[in-house]
Amino acid sequence: MKQQLVFATNNPHKIAEVKRQLGDRYTFLSLQEIGCTEEIPETADTLEGNARLKARHVKDGYGYDCFSEDTGLEVLALGHAPGVDTAHYAGPERSATANNQKLLSQLADRKDRLARFRTVICLLVGGEEHLFEGQCEGRIATAPIGHDGFGYDPVFVPLEGDGRSFAQMTQDEKLRFSHRARAMAKLEDYLKKRQGATHPTA
Repeated sequence: MKQQLVFATNNPHKIAEVKRQLGDRYTFLSLQEIGCTEEIPETADTLEGNARLKARHVKDGYGYDCFSEDTGLEVLALGHAPGVDTAHYAGPERSATANNQKLLSQLADRKDRLARFRTVICLLVGGEEHLFEGQCEGRIATAPIGHDGFGYDPVFVPLEGDGRSFAQMTQDEKLRFSHRARAMAKLEDYLKKRQGATHPTA
């Protein structure tokens, strides 16, 4: 029997990534599918805080065990900005194109273009809270490259890769390096252990 999980997001790209990674072992419900249509405040000053806020909103308001994530792009030369402001770096409309343009403009005269993506997942299950983190080290390209992916994918080049940006990779290739995939792998490992402890074999 598949385990049902509420993923506290309506971002179709994030849902698709997670489904592709975990396959048919889980059934995911989005915020829309549980009737949560309001904007959930992300007012914390850390990724951990924002992930916790979103998960708590779902648990307290709708009663579901769930998980939520917050992801930040941290650029060394910019003092780890945009960080918690990653999604709305260029404004509240959360335009990926505008965000990328602002980032490239801020780095126009910088030689140091090292950056990292960091994802923090907050899981609320069985009355307990657990945090899982995944990171991907990389650099910021001098111009957008590639047409796939979403967000900052066209300008982020993982150091572990072959020089292509996330937006030039297939979904499976991106999962090999993805910060979100690494955090999700830790979450899945915990769920497997928890399920084994709850339903031990005879």
